[in-house]
Amino acid sequence: MSEWLVLALAMAAACTVVLIIVFLNQRRISEDDDPSETPDVIEYMTMMIGVVYAIVLGLAIAGVWEAKGAAQDTVRTEAQALHEVSERVHVYPAAEQERIRADVQAYVRYVVDEEFPHMIDTGELTERGDTLLQTLRHHVLEVTPRDERMAQTYQPLADQIAVVDDARGARGQSAGDTMPGVVWFGLVGGALVTVGLVFTLQIRRSQRELLLSGLFSALIAFLLFLVWDFDAPFGRSAGDAAGPFTDLFSL
Repeated sequence: MSEWLVLALAMAAACTVVLIIVFLNQRRISEDDDPSETPDVIEYMTMMIGVVYAIVLGLAIAGVWEAKGAAQDTVRTEAQALHEVSERVHVYPAAEQERIRADVQAYVRYVVDEEFPHMIDTGELTERGDTLLQTLRHHVLEVTPRDERMAQTYQPLADQIAVVDDARGARGQSAGDTMPGVVWFGLVGGALVTVGLVFTLQIRRSQRELLLSGLFSALIAFLLFLVWDFDAPFGRSAGDAAGPFTDLFSL
C-alpha cells in the first residue's frame, strides 16, 4: 500500500471518528445546556496537556529524522567506498581487475536485490552478505604489488575495504525500528487523550467548530504518520534504501 494512501486514510479516519463523536455527543445534550459553563480549569488543563504532547511529539519526530539521516549517510558511505575500490583497481593487471570488480558487482547486486529487502523485513543483515564482503577483502589484500603504482594503490584499497566493513556494521545496527514500543504507546495514548480533551470544551455542531476539530485531529494523524514513516531508517521499500548503490553501479 502506498504511503500516501496510508496517510490519506489515517487523516480521513481521524476526522471521521471525531465528527461522529461530536454528532453523537450532541444528541444526548439537553437543549438548556450552556457551553459557557465549562470550568476555566478544564480549558487550562487542555491547553497544558496539548503543549506537553506537542513537545513530546516534536522530540519524537526529531529523533527518528536524525536516525534516518544517519542511516542514509551510512549507505552512501558504503556505496561510495565500493565505488572507489572498483575505480582505483585500474592500475592492477587485467585479470586481478576483473576479479575484484566482479566481487564488488556481486556484493552490490546481492545487497540491492536480497539483503535490503531482508534487512527491512527482519532488521538484520545476512550471512551471505558477510561472506561476499570477506571474499572481496581477501582478493584485494592477497594481491602482491609488482610496481610502484600498485604499491601506492594497495593501502588505499585496503582502507576502502575497511570503510565498507565499518559502514556495513553500522547499517546492521541501524536496521531496526528507531522508536521502542513503549514510546509508541505513549504517542498513541497521548494523541487519544489530547483529542479526547477537546470534547470537554463542549463542541457544538457549528461549521466553525466542526472544521477546527476535524483539522486538529487530522493534524495529529499526520504527525503520527511522520513518526511512523521516519521510524524506518532505511525506508519502507528496498528501492528507497538502495538508492546510493543503484546511482553508482549499473545493475
